[in-house]
Amino acid sequence: MMPATDNHPDVRPVTVAIGIPSCGRRDILSAVLPLIARQTRQPDEIFVCLSSPEDMDPSCTDRLTCPVTVILSERGLCRQRNRILAAVDADIILFLDDDFLMAPSYVDELLGLFLSQPDVVMCTGTVIADGIIGPGISIDDGLEMIEVGLPQPDQTETFAPIYSAYGCNMAVRTAAIRRGGLRFDENLPLYGWLEDVDFSRLVAKQGRVVRSSRLLGVHLGTKKARTPGVKFGYSQIANPIYLMRKHTMSIRHATVQMGRNLIANSVKVWNPEPWVDRKGRLRGNARAFLDLFTGRLAPQNVERLE
Repeated sequence: MMPATDNHPDVRPVTVAIGIPSCGRRDILSAVLPLIARQTRQPDEIFVCLSSPEDMDPSCTDRLTCPVTVILSERGLCRQRNRILAAVDADIILFLDDDFLMAPSYVDELLGLFLSQPDVVMCTGTVIADGIIGPGISIDDGLEMIEVGLPQPDQTETFAPIYSAYGCNMAVRTAAIRRGGLRFDENLPLYGWLEDVDFSRLVAKQGRVVRSSRLLGVHLGTKKARTPGVKFGYSQIANPIYLMRKHTMSIRHATVQMGRNLIANSVKVWNPEPWVDRKGRLRGNARAFLDLFTGRLAPQNVERLE
């Protein structure tokens, strides 16, 4: 599908905002943010929500031609995304992780998708490579991967219905958010593990949630300032159970999610990857099950763990 135009003189242009929450990753954010200037269709505005002014080099926005608004918030992915939602007035909000690289046509293709598919309320792109499952990907390598994976002009776009958008790159019609009175669940603290599943299932009540084959990007999977092993391990159990009780995650999805993580931590703890604290994650898993059996399990408990 070729991108639809938003320049018809009789129609108000559809506006696209990009929202990026970030915390403690000044170097990566300051290097990735200027790359938005490569977009063939620039966003109408960018919102960056930081936990501290030190989280970004102010000069990194100098190359950008669209307005950039910096918002300060308490740390927490869901809390920071909600601060962005409170400030956005655009028709489409594209949430990006601070280490996600978009192909140059990403925003243009995104706009074309929403204009041509009025029943789609949320979409996510196709991740060419994801450093989150490995040691991470450098910016230079990520840009090279995008160059190799760019779609051909005549390549037909394909859509696939999905259970959940991927939080590193997910776009939503703000009209659907307003209709549903939706916000990210701040009971999922810190990294907000599975907050994208929760939000996707709420948005899905308003229309279709899809993945597009022409929205391409690379998730660098930067390891700096990620949730420590014990806390993340706790969230791997507490968050799926919380969402299952909330009915935004099915029993099957929650069980598979917990089982996969528990098996991975139990097996790989004997020969862990250098970039993963498997012992800490396994301790966090065990602590969550203890709290489950004693009736004290809650995602917020992770903030009190050492």
